[in-house]
Amino acid sequence: MKKIAALTIVRNDDFYLRKWVDYYGTQLGKENLYIYFDGKDQVPGDFCQGTNVTLVDKIGTKLVAAEKGRLAFASARAADLFASGYDLVIGVDADEFVVVDPKLGKTLREYLEDTPIKDSISGLGLDFGQKLGEEPDIRDGEPFLHQRHYARICTRYTKPSILARPLRWGSGFHRIKGHNFHIAKDLYLLHFGYFDMKRLQDRFSDKDRLAQGWASHLKKRSKTIQQVTRSKARDFDRWTAFGRVCQTLVRPPYALNKPAMFEMVIIVRVPERFKDIV
Repeated sequence: MKKIAALTIVRNDDFYLRKWVDYYGTQLGKENLYIYFDGKDQVPGDFCQGTNVTLVDKIGTKLVAAEKGRLAFASARAADLFASGYDLVIGVDADEFVVVDPKLGKTLREYLEDTPIKDSISGLGLDFGQKLGEEPDIRDGEPFLHQRHYARICTRYTKPSILARPLRWGSGFHRIKGHNFHIAKDLYLLHFGYFDMKRLQDRFSDKDRLAQGWASHLKKRSKTIQQVTRSKARDFDRWTAFGRVCQTLVRPPYALNKPAMFEMVIIVRVPERFKDIV
């Protein structure tokens, strides 16, 4: 049996972290979760009990420098976990969930047990938005996929999240430095960071993020909500299959180890079979 860890670095993100702990704890066991709080002023919630929690000195005060430091830190911690006996390490943000298509009838652990991985694998990125006028504000305590049904097939979230040996992630877990990526069949990375207009607006008032220069970044990310609201949803299975092929073959000229998709905006409605996963 493979020994599998999941790690994340968080600051002021209990809303997502609670869901992260619940999901990955169910899939891998809480004892295999490693949570690093960015800043010793943070107070871990009770829901973190049973996980491995570490409070670290605040990594940075400006967005770009902080991201570089954050992912250098994450890569070093992943290397530590490999040295301690783990076979695979999943590195994701607290609002990201690596999931297996339910049509396979496998848990994430079972899928990874059955999948040969040389260096790393990526799930196909799905960036969830809110279809304004159809989907209300997100409600605590209910599964995300009971409340959100539309996502953009997004290269930004097709990330090499799962490592099979010590490697160096680039900023945001978006690439492996010096290595190619492999998009695994029937594996997805679901991103929920910008799936609710009210929550997005509230994040503009977060002093930490404003100080790091996140205001323009957050405004940019609201585009997913607008795209989901305005665009006709396409067939999930057909267009995710297309997305896998396209992102495997097409690369941006400035980063040949990242996927590209000609800037296409493809919105899909996620099938009911996914609704109880997250």
